[in-house]
Amino acid sequence: MMRKLPRTFVEKPWGVDKIPKEFCHSSDEPVGEVWFTPPPELQELLVKFIFTSERLSVQVHPNDTQAHEMGVGVNGKSECWVIVDADPGATIAVGFKRRLDASQLREAALDGSIVDDLVWHEVRRGDAFYIPAGTVHAIGGGVSLIEVQQNSDSTFRLYDYGRPRELHLDQAIAVADPGPYPATLRSQMDAEAGELVNGPHFRLSYLHIVPDRPDRCAYTGSGLVIPFSGSISIGGEPFDRGDCAFVEDLAIASISGSGVVLIAAPNSPGAKAC
Repeated sequence: MMRKLPRTFVEKPWGVDKIPKEFCHSSDEPVGEVWFTPPPELQELLVKFIFTSERLSVQVHPNDTQAHEMGVGVNGKSECWVIVDADPGATIAVGFKRRLDASQLREAALDGSIVDDLVWHEVRRGDAFYIPAGTVHAIGGGVSLIEVQQNSDSTFRLYDYGRPRELHLDQAIAVADPGPYPATLRSQMDAEAGELVNGPHFRLSYLHIVPDRPDRCAYTGSGLVIPFSGSISIGGEPFDRGDCAFVEDLAIASISGSGVVLIAAPNSPGAKAC
């Protein structure tokens, strides 16, 4: 069984005036995010599209234990960004150039030098960054991406370019890993198939679909399928970029068409990559 998930369009001052036409949505205000409502059968994962016209805040998320102890939610938030499109020279920040101690991190957040302490990675279509809880990060302007995450909004802001929003320095410093970002957590969708994330909470893979050759994902159980490019069908039912589908049993879902799909599933013992 496959069904498309409902979408919610979220207006943000840092969003874009026009989102891709496949979303069939117009607004007088900039749209920054498109959320897909998690199905009752799979509440632990959330998928978003994010569109930026300027830099977003420097922030960090707690892990499950920290979120519970701090009273900010049941779950923490680990996530993965997959770049859909990027302006020339567009960047995202993940991790620091050097390891900072707590006092250095606080001072950098207060005086704004944290922006220069971070590593800004130039990005292109198909890049993927797994961002475990505790990783300090920010999205630059001119980026469109798909975010697959734990279904949590536990966010602590360290710096926000003087915008009139609350910062959470004490909480952020308590949960941050203020060191370099491991290169092993960055990947690129440059093969026929591959796994982008194999974390404690979810797995995320990609699969190139070729005409006249239906493919199946080796994950078992329910999951989410997100078209990245092309025109795709599951069990003969079409869905396109701008959609996200809940699939009851990934092991028997026949995916056909031409393009690339992302496949997200909760991690469980014995799960296999596509």
